[in-house]
Amino acid sequence: MKLGIIGAMDVEVAILKEHMTEKSIEKIGKMEFCQGKLDGVDVVVVQCGVGKVHAAMCAQSLCDRYAVTHIVNTGVAGSLDAELDIGDMVVSEDAMYHDFDCSYVGYPAGKVPGQDVIAFPADEQMVKLAFAFSDALKPGHTKIGRVASGDQFVCSTQQKEKIVALTGAKCTEMEGAAIAQVAYSNGVPFVILRAISDKADHSAEMDYPTFEKMAAEQCAAVTEGFAKCMQKALQ
Repeated sequence: MKLGIIGAMDVEVAILKEHMTEKSIEKIGKMEFCQGKLDGVDVVVVQCGVGKVHAAMCAQSLCDRYAVTHIVNTGVAGSLDAELDIGDMVVSEDAMYHDFDCSYVGYPAGKVPGQDVIAFPADEQMVKLAFAFSDALKPGHTKIGRVASGDQFVCSTQQKEKIVALTGAKCTEMEGAAIAQVAYSNGVPFVILRAISDKADHSAEMDYPTFEKMAAEQCAAVTEGFAKCMQKALQ
């Protein structure tokens, strides 16, 4: 197994890089791909930058240049579910875009023309292992569900309600669906792990700076533990 781990911001991957051994770094464009071992697991950890284009570029590089066998997207997200509080975790069942709309020409809102799905399905084994580890770490504070992605920081109740109506997602962020699309198109199993950093409403401006670091650190801990679980499961 060779695991590609993508986070949009430095705070989302810094701890993972610190815990790595046998590290080597290669720069592609503006991204630094850190290859090595994470608790004995072969990994490539990379900060992709914010947004769908950065995320897709990064995921394709992991597939082409590093031949990863699995991809994990780790980071923070805004809650779309009233039962998900700051610090809770979402493990992706699937991922879809909330800002992609070709409905005028006959496609369902959110569907990318040429794709056979509206929401890109995460790997079932990865989902089960990630949920089991996260729930054991903090019982009752992890949910499996849809991740909605778009090039917007969601910070109003109106935005939030629109996304929920369109997607039925548990959380919203800016990279997951793009990574999911690339992984799905390349036949690479993936899962998205997101810690809730804000409520994706009028309070987001206040919550996000306060809780971003805490949520990112929690998600990194789940990602690291999940990596070890995956390796054991595949042995």
